[in-house]
Amino acid sequence: MRAFLTGVAATALIATVASAAGVPASVHSAKQTQKAVATALASPARADQSTDDARRKAAEVLAFSGVGPGDEVLDFLPGSGYWTRAFSGIVGASGHVYAVWPAAMAKYAAKSATALEDRHLSNVTVKVLGSGIVAASEPVDLIWTVQNYHDLANNGAGEAGIDQMNAEAFKALKPGGTYLVIDHADAAGTGLTGTDTKHRIDPAVVKTEVAKAGFQFVGESDVLRNPADDHSAKVFDPAIRGKTDQFVFKFRKPR
Repeated sequence: MRAFLTGVAATALIATVASAAGVPASVHSAKQTQKAVATALASPARADQSTDDARRKAAEVLAFSGVGPGDEVLDFLPGSGYWTRAFSGIVGASGHVYAVWPAAMAKYAAKSATALEDRHLSNVTVKVLGSGIVAASEPVDLIWTVQNYHDLANNGAGEAGIDQMNAEAFKALKPGGTYLVIDHADAAGTGLTGTDTKHRIDPAVVKTEVAKAGFQFVGESDVLRNPADDHSAKVFDPAIRGKTDQFVFKFRKPR
């Protein structure tokens, strides 16, 4: 069932199916994941992206997520589709990738969504939601968001915007599914004060808010940490852009 529903109907369907189906998320060995990731990243089909792999620590963060063949993945706010295209190769013909823009970001999605659709990736569904933040046509194994989580609090949304995202992510995941959040770190104790001005977020806030939605925190990777970043600059400042201190958190929906 991969025909994409929109709006409230899509969100309601996922809430029902995810809770009723009870189908647990797939589990791959570290060796399986590493092999799938390495093969996908080496594909000639993404040669135009490969020069950015080292900066993004693509192999490391993808392996940390535990993604593998046959998985259903939701790439939240996929931008140019860098991660979507990598996931397409990793999950293969038996898996599926949903590249999803929330309704509030519709005006930013048109160009990128069209460019991604024009690649005609057979296992990728591209969708701008009519309402809500996260939805797919079936429960997924992994929800992935990179450098976007802090934006949920902006434009007056505040903590409620974050709570909505986390609640919808929880409903959209299979039992045992993974919610992986990568974002620019702000200084300890800053809370949400820098989400709009600096596009950073206090890592402790992320742990607290995601746990409040029912997720278990199961680990973090330090591959994107940068102790030389003092968290004072806006992430677009040329002095720090591309070198910000970032956290990689993995959460799990209980089985």
